[in-house]
Amino acid sequence: MTVFIIRRFLWMLLVLFVISLITFFVLRAIPGGPFDRERELPEVIQANINARYNLDAPITEQYISYMGNILIPVITEAGQRRSATEDYLINIPLPGGEQALRWMNFGPSFANRSRTVNDLFRDNFPISFQLGILALVVALAIGLPLGMMAALRRNTIYDYAGMGVAIVGVSVPVIIMGPFLQYFIGVRLGWLPLTGWGEWDQMVLPVFSLGFAQAAIIARLTRASLLQVLHEDYVRTARAKGLHERTVITLHALKNAMIPVVTILGPLAAALVTGSFVTEIIFAIPGVGRFFITSIGNRDYPVVMGTVLLYATILVIANTLVDLMYAWLDPRIRFD
Repeated sequence: MTVFIIRRFLWMLLVLFVISLITFFVLRAIPGGPFDRERELPEVIQANINARYNLDAPITEQYISYMGNILIPVITEAGQRRSATEDYLINIPLPGGEQALRWMNFGPSFANRSRTVNDLFRDNFPISFQLGILALVVALAIGLPLGMMAALRRNTIYDYAGMGVAIVGVSVPVIIMGPFLQYFIGVRLGWLPLTGWGEWDQMVLPVFSLGFAQAAIIARLTRASLLQVLHEDYVRTARAKGLHERTVITLHALKNAMIPVVTILGPLAAALVTGSFVTEIIFAIPGVGRFFITSIGNRDYPVVMGTVLLYATILVIANTLVDLMYAWLDPRIRFD
């Protein structure tokens, strides 16, 4: 197990390197720049801006400098920043308290000069994280029982009703579900606020609209997987031994049927936790997703790079946890 975790960690570093390389050079290949305006700036001012943000250097040098700021720790005086445009995610006090080890500097935001990318993550990522976790809980709370009911009551009204709800969830995207809930529940009925985040009543609509589509996917996958497992020999053997049907389902069938479901939970959890861009825009939630969308149009390179690397890191970690859960669900799986 230890060797497996170390191997996955090394692969994670390679994956993040490749992703950062592709993202960095693709961003630079897009026409336009972060400081382009309809009315062109004087050449002297444009040159000073490019020099300030190292945009006048060769592209390979820009990439090396950017990744060096992220990966190379710097020892500075405690409680101080290296410059007015830099901030750090990690600040580890060294013995004595006079110096600190600081690193993970994603640089300043080109669109919001007063904020760095680290400021954005610190202030807005917890909101996206809350939205994603709550949406994942809703997806599991709806999808798993719905899929199990459809599988155990196959070709009955319960099966048809459950899969009908799942088809609606898969077919209706968040960009339609969100405004519909706003209009019907928020405007017509006046039960819940339309936008915002923080109070429980503000969370209901965005969490449900984001989690319902994922619940439909989980329900369909749970039904298909459980139907397959119910026809396995070990399930028939358990029934032949005279075990209660509930025991057969919970102890023998359901655990193995969860392996395909757990497989999709890795990327699903990473996508939800990192922030649903569409949901945050529809419900005016100040999460990372809104800034990521606007940063693409503004050519805000540090925000795009930082968000992509953050998403990739969470995705790789989530997939590793999913692989570790395989061994718990199925004792036959080993990582030796």
